[in-house]
Amino acid sequence: MENNEQSLQTRPLAIITGADGGMGTEITRAVAQTGYRVIMASCRKQKAEAVRRTLMHDRPDLSIEVRRLDLASLASVAEFADTLLSEGTPLTLLMNCAGTMETARHITEDGLERTVSVNYAGPYLLTRKLLPLMGRGSRVVNMVSCTYAIGHLDFPDFFTRGRKGGFWRIPIYSNTKLALTLFTLDLAARVKDRGIVVNAADPGIVSTDIITMHMWFDPLTDLFFRPFIRTPRQGADTAIRLLLDEEGGQRTGTFNVSGHAKHLSEKYTQHRQMQELWERTEAIVKKWL
Repeated sequence: MENNEQSLQTRPLAIITGADGGMGTEITRAVAQTGYRVIMASCRKQKAEAVRRTLMHDRPDLSIEVRRLDLASLASVAEFADTLLSEGTPLTLLMNCAGTMETARHITEDGLERTVSVNYAGPYLLTRKLLPLMGRGSRVVNMVSCTYAIGHLDFPDFFTRGRKGGFWRIPIYSNTKLALTLFTLDLAARVKDRGIVVNAADPGIVSTDIITMHMWFDPLTDLFFRPFIRTPRQGADTAIRLLLDEEGGQRTGTFNVSGHAKHLSEKYTQHRQMQELWERTEAIVKKWL
């Protein structure tokens, strides 16, 4: 028994945020079945434990554990990362999968709009803090969205309100996905010499908990998009390829759709606010670094 536990601990380490959600569950399954030791990072620990038990029911040989991580709290992110840093296990895969689309404005303990914290600032801090555990061959994949194309970064409102003006969930969500896309491109360039690859995965329109029915036009939206909605496994496919396929480890700083890298114009690869976004975010998270 002891030798078996030691064997599980020596497997390469993967961390997956939002691992209890639809796509997160599928990514966890694929990565664990490939032989990784997977840490499911979730703010809903009870739900994540249920998912873990289900995944291991038929495959008790898998190495999966659950740890609490609340991306709406920078203190929680720092605590989660500091524990890993103290353990010192090299990190091979980091999948930033967690996301939210809030239906009303909520401000976190850090003064951030909650969608911004969960979708961008939290993953930013987590990734930055875990970089010392990564080396040549490590991969970071950020789950983005095609909505980045309609995103705008209105500083300083982006961090505290999500957007300039009143609350509107879709633009705010889009703004966070633009920020995460720019972070992906920027970070990839900064760590390329270390052999760490950083890529973005666009899952398409996926049937997950993030799709809600709280607005009068939601049934119409659902009717229109239903033919294009993917299953969680289909939505997770691009991220899984980036994490596990040999080809996925040979490119960095790319935006990927349906398993392939998509060309981004200089509007994004040389975005006029990329450096400012990095500097403003660093100022917010510096006390935790």
